[in-house]
Amino acid sequence: MDLIYGIKDKPRFGKVVLFALQQLLAIMAATIAVPAIIGHGLTASAALFGAGVGTIVYLLFTKSSSPVFLGSSFAFIGSMFSAFAGAATLGLSEQAGYWGLIIGALMAGLVYVIIAIIVKFCGVEWINKLMPPVIIGPTVAIIGLSLSGNAIGDLMKSSVEGGSTYVALICGLFTLAITMLFSTYGKKVGRLIPFILGILAGYLLATLFAIIGNLIDNPALIVINYGAVKALDFSKFSGYISLPNFTFLLGGTEGLKAVSGKYLLTLFSAYVPVAFVVFAEHLADHKNLSAIVGKDLLKEPGLTRTLLGDGVGTIVSTAFGGCPNTTYGESIGCVAITRNASTISIWGCAIICIIFSMISPLVAFLETIPNCVMGGVCVALYGFIAVSGFKMFQSVDLNKNKNLFVASVIFITGVGGMVVSFGAVEIRTVACALILGILTNLMLSKEDA
Repeated sequence: MDLIYGIKDKPRFGKVVLFALQQLLAIMAATIAVPAIIGHGLTASAALFGAGVGTIVYLLFTKSSSPVFLGSSFAFIGSMFSAFAGAATLGLSEQAGYWGLIIGALMAGLVYVIIAIIVKFCGVEWINKLMPPVIIGPTVAIIGLSLSGNAIGDLMKSSVEGGSTYVALICGLFTLAITMLFSTYGKKVGRLIPFILGILAGYLLATLFAIIGNLIDNPALIVINYGAVKALDFSKFSGYISLPNFTFLLGGTEGLKAVSGKYLLTLFSAYVPVAFVVFAEHLADHKNLSAIVGKDLLKEPGLTRTLLGDGVGTIVSTAFGGCPNTTYGESIGCVAITRNASTISIWGCAIICIIFSMISPLVAFLETIPNCVMGGVCVALYGFIAVSGFKMFQSVDLNKNKNLFVASVIFITGVGGMVVSFGAVEIRTVACALILGILTNLMLSKEDA
């Protein structure tokens, strides 16, 4: 793929701001969704702040050589629930649960650090042998395909109870159409910011439907919820600027003192196994990103640096926003579609996330973007992830039974949505597909002998 901007290129300031905003819009929905799912006082603004800080840590470790944003990880949702449930079971306070989030992320981050040390001394060739293109390619494709249900669900979802599914679908498809048209036929800046233009177009269409719906008293036409904006109190300073509810502040010293040995074991069992799973996703994402930018990121800046950046970034992010981070497929999809791999854009996105998290009206505005509009954008983003995976194993000889079985196992378990639970530990779809693919490849390895 011919890039418009390479990793070390430095676009003009105005373009950097636009590119950064586009990355923000691409990653925002998923980043703020995790705290919304978990509840317990975790907020979208804190998650944005944590993601921004975590991404800066990642960029520093990777010497600004890997253009990807780190956002809230869905893989750790079960672990986060376990942190609060485990505290409650042991009779600990909710404040202890907040420290459970931080300590659990610390444990997960240490897994990354240990693997990074092994890679430092043993190299990455053992990983390439363990997970060749016939495994990584289908796994990357599954990352995109496994998210397809989320995209379609949002595409047809109204943000207001009583809103029409068909109106939501029209707004979502309109967003997708504008995004595709600008990405394909746009000139200069238009081709580089198709997501911003698509989201703005979808937002305006949803607003138009809402205006008509209010005029003719037809609630079915209203699919956009302005509740977050209406809730702002501009008579108070907090209506303009407010600090997020950072996790370590929610926990306080009393919560930290309440943490017990049994609780630490609960956190270990909930977080550490998932960390190995997310490592596999980390590897697949960087293989995918390497193919997009035309540079092997596992060699430069190196898997050791990307793992350390991801691991330490996760710890720092959780301390502020409560959510462990992961490299975002949406961010990679954004790089692929816009052909802009400049890490300056990622720096800009991280800084804007931190600033926006403290500006109340901006946070409120972002929260009003309709689900259907974000769903339209995600159809393109997730689709590009899947297609990137297909491209990674297009040179694999599928006439060999071994390769055919490996790819088949990954695709069917992945598309089928296989999830395996062991108590509080949940091995999700992508991880199940990857693990079974590796086992199949090892079992049939004699065919290559």
